[in-house]
Amino acid sequence: MSSLPIETQTAAPAPRKRSLMQRFENFVGRLSVKNDFWHKVCSLVWLPYAFRSGISLRKVDADTFTAVLPFRRINRNWYNAMAGAALLGNCEVAAGMYLFARCGPEYMVVCKEMNYRFRRPCLGPAAYRVLRSEDVTERVASGEAFNVTLEMEIRQTLRRRGKEPKVGECTITFHCVPLEKARGRSHSDDEATSKSDRR
Repeated sequence: MSSLPIETQTAAPAPRKRSLMQRFENFVGRLSVKNDFWHKVCSLVWLPYAFRSGISLRKVDADTFTAVLPFRRINRNWYNAMAGAALLGNCEVAAGMYLFARCGPEYMVVCKEMNYRFRRPCLGPAAYRVLRSEDVTERVASGEAFNVTLEMEIRQTLRRRGKEPKVGECTITFHCVPLEKARGRSHSDDEATSKSDRR
């Protein structure tokens, strides 16, 4: 009597329950992209320099954002122009805020490489605008980690409309990882470390 092969079904692994800290991180991440008020509150705790510099993200339309760095004393140098360190350092903040708003709080965004070119002194508030970026929405929908390169221009905003001289250009690359995958990777690394310690 011949026996027919029995098909075995492998159960999918149950999703790991999020810890209280992970749920809190997701909650704060959603708040930080909700509006400018909550962004400033989160900056005060986690990005104190960005809070003191006063940089803010303004949504123009569904896919267009502008970050504005005010012309404050903390951002100026000794000859009363926008400090190069302020222009350069806030490139990462501006591009990171733009990308975080596109990816959502479920992604971790890390800067990998940045090139900045100074064009002229900035004697007023600076506006950071993303000119070109690779397709972020499609990559986020895939649920995988990815690299994305943004091209930005930095312009001085003047009171007289119609004149916004370019003060700098920036090309910046970010590595974006889903938080669940980053947590799973760190959990497996911890397990491997503990096993090696036991040996």
